[in-house]
Amino acid sequence: MLAASVPEVISILDQIISDCTIKASRFGYFAALYRKMTRGVWQGIQNGSFENPARMEQLDVVFANRYFAAYTQFANGATPADCWNTAFKAATSDGLIVLQHLLLGMNAHINLDLAIAAAQVSTPQTIDSLHSDYLKINSIIAGFFQSVQADLTKIAFPMRFIALVDPSTTNAVLNFSISKARDAAWNNALLLCAAGNQQEAPIINTYDNVVTTVAQRIVQPGGWTTLLLKGVKACEQKDIAQNITFLSQD
Repeated sequence: MLAASVPEVISILDQIISDCTIKASRFGYFAALYRKMTRGVWQGIQNGSFENPARMEQLDVVFANRYFAAYTQFANGATPADCWNTAFKAATSDGLIVLQHLLLGMNAHINLDLAIAAAQVSTPQTIDSLHSDYLKINSIIAGFFQSVQADLTKIAFPMRFIALVDPSTTNAVLNFSISKARDAAWNNALLLCAAGNQQEAPIINTYDNVVTTVAQRIVQPGGWTTLLLKGVKACEQKDIAQNITFLSQD
C-alpha cells in the first residue's frame, strides 16, 4: 500500500478512512486529519505556491509512504518504529481523547517521518534549496486548524468552553506544536542528509527514541492536564465512526 503521486496518497487515505469508519477504528482519526493536510498541500502544488512543485510532490509522496508503511506493518502484526507503535497501540484502547490520538499521529509523522523524507529527496548540495518550500507548508497546514477546532468541539463540547475562555488557546497549542516539530524535523533532516548511509540507521533510531518519549508524554501527560483530559473524555462523543466523519469534513 504505497503511493506514486499525491492523488494516489489521497486515494489511499480515502481507503483507510472508509475502512476505519466501517470498523469504528480510531486509526481513522489521524488519517482524516492527514487527508485534509494533504489536500491543502496538493492544492498549493497545483496553484504554484511552491518554488519547486515537482520536488514538493516527491516529498509529499515519500512522506506519506512512511505512514502507509508503518500502518501496514502494524495491521499485519509487525512492529513499526517505536513512536508509531505507541500511537497505534493507543488507538486500540479507549483511554485517550480524540485530540491525543491526533497529536500522537502528528508527533510520529512530523518529528520522525518528515525529517527522513526531507533527507531522502535531497542531497547535501540541494537540501538548503528545499527550505523555503518546506516553510510554506507551515502556513498551509496552520490554516486548517480553525476547522479542526470546530470538529473537536462537535466531538467533545468542553473543547468549546476552553475556546471561549481563550479563543486562541487550541489553535495556539496545535500550531505551536506543529511549527516546533517541523523546525526540529528540518534540523534533523540536515543532520541526516549530511551523515551518509552508514550513519543513517543509528541516527534514525536516536530520533525514534526521542519521538517515542514525546509520545509517552502525550499518552500520560500527568498533573492537572490528566484531570482536564478525563473531564473532556467523559463528555466526548463515543461514536467513533461519527467522530471520523466530523474530522473528515472539509
